[in-house]
Amino acid sequence: MAMIAELENRTFQWFWDSADPVTGLVPDRYPSDQTQASVASVGFALTAYGIGVERAYITRNQAVERTLRTLRTLQRLPQNATTDNAAGYHGFFYHFLDHRTGLRFNHDIELSSIDTALLMQGVLFTRSFYNRDTVQEREVRQLAQALFNRVDWRWMLRPDNRLSMGWTPEHGFLSNYWEGYSEGMMAYVLGLGSPTHALEPASWQAWLATNDKRWGDSYGQTFLNFAPLFGHQYTHAWIDFHGIRDDWNRRKGLDYFENSRRAVYSQRAYAEANPGKWQDYGANIWGLTASDGPADTTLVENGQQRRFFGYSARGVGRDYTQDDGTLAPTAAGGSIAFAPEIVIPALRTMKERYGARIYGKYGFVDAFNPSYRPAGANGFWVDDTYLGIDQGPILLMIENWRTQLVWNTMKRNEVIRHGLLRAGFSGGWLGFASTQQAKPVAAPAADGHKG
Repeated sequence: MAMIAELENRTFQWFWDSADPVTGLVPDRYPSDQTQASVASVGFALTAYGIGVERAYITRNQAVERTLRTLRTLQRLPQNATTDNAAGYHGFFYHFLDHRTGLRFNHDIELSSIDTALLMQGVLFTRSFYNRDTVQEREVRQLAQALFNRVDWRWMLRPDNRLSMGWTPEHGFLSNYWEGYSEGMMAYVLGLGSPTHALEPASWQAWLATNDKRWGDSYGQTFLNFAPLFGHQYTHAWIDFHGIRDDWNRRKGLDYFENSRRAVYSQRAYAEANPGKWQDYGANIWGLTASDGPADTTLVENGQQRRFFGYSARGVGRDYTQDDGTLAPTAAGGSIAFAPEIVIPALRTMKERYGARIYGKYGFVDAFNPSYRPAGANGFWVDDTYLGIDQGPILLMIENWRTQLVWNTMKRNEVIRHGLLRAGFSGGWLGFASTQQAKPVAAPAADGHKG
């Protein structure tokens, strides 16, 4: 469909235009602020360049050159425990880096396990996508292998087998950890598949421990809840969970793909019910996830106080509901592979209703809020920027819906396959029975062909 093809092209262009021309690092947000690079944005970008090749937005040589520039930067950046002269430590990277120096952006930034995992998904994609026997593509594979192999997943592990969310040189490991259905699942798959610092299958079981508590009904669907849709999108953008099941899936009789499809339907049903009576919500105007918002403030509308937020993880589910009328197009767009039959009408309706206010050079802006109309304002609130972690799901999931390119590329990657097997997955495209007793695979020859 022409509209979706155009949206994919425009969203790709955001990654192509926003990267630093010297380091290849990609900003968290653009064009509003180019100084703060996001390693998660880089992970999406490294994948975007492969999509660009397949869609003929760029040549393969252009993609290889940009990819090499980025990987070389990541490889040369210092890894140590200092507060200022490091990009990371133990193979992990700080959440945000200075886009020119590549060093920790400031002392408030943590060494992030999940943002490193998002980065490494993109790194592994390059390892499997660039499979030609050329000097440049061999270097891509060598750098990708080296970057992934030095991530010490065991170092980030707590005594109870769960991964910490991060670390800082000032305070040590963060008290928060990854547990239960969320984007954190990708970190466990990667850690389990590592040929150098592998987690044990007990970590996957620890991650599963709270799932039963979050299983239940929400707006007409029964599923494993996670309120903001990004938690459903991030891991699925690279890993195809169609038809593969772990122990928990087998007990519940569904796979994680179907689970996330139900979450999308639940969100649309919530918008149709519209218990908060927010402006414009309905069958084709919906989508809550982490995004910018109008402001941390309270306004009075028709005698009723309305609480609004700035950047926040909005969502609806059994675990919690947070909603202030702010809609994020990535919530729908990044879910297109889950439920295209309801996502495409939503994207079309939003574009047609709000036009150029929310849809521009790089596709949909990060967020908008038809309910936020402070006195003296010229219409409702619309964000003035795009975020890499919101552009990424739109681009990758559109391509997965159209051709399954990202999924099929990652299926060839030995880290992903082995990580899933050691987590207890079997069936579907994995093609043979899993075993939790399997040992991590040896690192393949860095100059080999397909990953």
